[in-house]
Amino acid sequence: MVADLRAAGCVFAEDEAELILDAASTPQDIASMVERRAAGLPLELVVGWAGFRGRRITVEPGVFVPRRRTEFLVEQALAQAPDAAVVVDLCCGSGAVGAALAAGLRGAELHAADIDPAAVRCARRNVAGLGGRVHTGDLFEALPGGLRGRVDILAANVPYVPSDEIGLLPPEARDHEPRVALDGGADGLDVLRRVAAGAPGWLAPGGRLLVETSSRQAPAAVGAFTGAGLRTRLAVCEERYAHVVIGVRV
Repeated sequence: MVADLRAAGCVFAEDEAELILDAASTPQDIASMVERRAAGLPLELVVGWAGFRGRRITVEPGVFVPRRRTEFLVEQALAQAPDAAVVVDLCCGSGAVGAALAAGLRGAELHAADIDPAAVRCARRNVAGLGGRVHTGDLFEALPGGLRGRVDILAANVPYVPSDEIGLLPPEARDHEPRVALDGGADGLDVLRRVAAGAPGWLAPGGRLLVETSSRQAPAAVGAFTGAGLRTRLAVCEERYAHVVIGVRV
């Protein structure tokens, strides 16, 4: 197994082999999983889960795989609003961010939403045990109207790759994740601007909007938050190369 994975270019072949052995039920499963991984399928889709803040998040083919750097967004949200009662995970994908927030807050009302039905199905599996509800639709259109003005944490891991840079992504993302979860428009900020513009109507007084972005896009992202009337700052984790714009409804 290790030799086959290493030959396919898997840098951490030993670790991946252990995960495959843990996930497989039969020798036939092992052979099939090694073959799929060697063919370039992301390891998370091979074993069926991704690690995120100590939780196993179910992932399925055609669903965005949560990144470890996005844990920084969750950490910032929990530090900023440790008593949050209502949480929304917008552009939720697998629901990893919402599940991690709900687990950290204990008892918060959790709503998640995504435009992709495959992501919604996957997210429902990941938040069901936490009492979360998942909705299908385009950004705020998916949310129940009763949430307006009540949201304490609005986390949105929006797509932020510029359209003409999709082809430069690693094959694991480019070939196996939905374009709708990656493509942020010409400069990568189309969805972020829409979220920033709509957020004030949904946030409770003092509620926080948190969105991940890149270092290059951060100044324009901060400007979009400020233009929406939010008190804004940028949080950075150099170790994980993570940049999170935080806006507060004042």
